[in-house]
Amino acid sequence: MDTIENLIIAIVKPLLSQPDAFSIKIEDTPEFLEYHLDLDQQDIGRIIGRKGRTITAIRTIVYSVPTQGKKVRLVIDEK
Repeated sequence: MDTIENLIIAIVKPLLSQPDAFSIKIEDTPEFLEYHLDLDQQDIGRIIGRKGRTITAIRTIVYSVPTQGKKVRLVIDEK
């Protein structure tokens, strides 16, 4: 699971204008392993991208990492 967190950090952090405000919270549910991204308000649009293309690309990469038992879910938390 640490590999997925490092992958998310490596992809997302260079895209941010406020990288110090970025954090990841991991929530373990019965079906999913959810990675909640806490971002600065102005960086949310950068991560989502036009028509959601950036977040779709990030999710495609993260979801392709093999896991055992649970599916991975990437969630952007709005403050």
